[in-house]
Amino acid sequence: MKGTVYLVGAGPGAPDLLTLRAARILARADIVFHDALVHPDTIALAVHAEKVAVGKRSGRRSTAQRFINKRLLDAARTHRIVVRLKGGDPMIFGRAGEEIRFLEGEGVRVEVVPGITAALAASAELRVPLTARGVARSVTFVTPRVGEGEQPSRWVAAVLNADTAAIYMAAGELPHVAKSLLEAGLARSTPVALVENVSLPGARIRYTTLDVLSAASLGAPGLVLLGEAYREAAAQAARDVLAASQSA
Repeated sequence: MKGTVYLVGAGPGAPDLLTLRAARILARADIVFHDALVHPDTIALAVHAEKVAVGKRSGRRSTAQRFINKRLLDAARTHRIVVRLKGGDPMIFGRAGEEIRFLEGEGVRVEVVPGITAALAASAELRVPLTARGVARSVTFVTPRVGEGEQPSRWVAAVLNADTAAIYMAAGELPHVAKSLLEAGLARSTPVALVENVSLPGARIRYTTLDVLSAASLGAPGLVLLGEAYREAAAQAARDVLAASQSA
């Protein structure tokens, strides 16, 4: 086998949040298979590479995983540096495990380059830690989405057993998320932060509570953060809105 396949994390969106290792590998890449939401300026760092879009978008026609696996294998037979460029971190809801198992089973060398996952970028954007001394000592990353033929998810139990939860791929799922957590006994007053396009100029941040979450909207890429760690930030946001309305 001629080449190495690098599973590279593109981070949450902003190109300058890419790691130095990722930037160096992209600059040397022969071919790059990239997700749909990777920033064009990040892809452009692969100045000598052929670029192939293989993104997956919920509710839209997307590239089958088995086809991506086959393309990576074929590329490794003819190229020295093959990059699979994934949004966020490859090891967080990125199907990296399937690609690693397939490629290594075919004798292909695989390396993983971490990226900043959306929950960490959102925490920085909000200036609210995922953990807070005396308030939040545990964090869970979950998604309510379940693929066809997959086992039922235990994401609700994971949220109930953590102080802070980051819910990925929740765009279009807010009524389901709210209903599931309320029925499981999570307090109606639980503070919630909704973050869209984290790290990008069009980032949007809103606060709400679990009891009215089903009436909210969330665009993609979007993230739901919930837990007591966000109570003070939500209260301050409400005070800012009230002050702005009174001064208008």
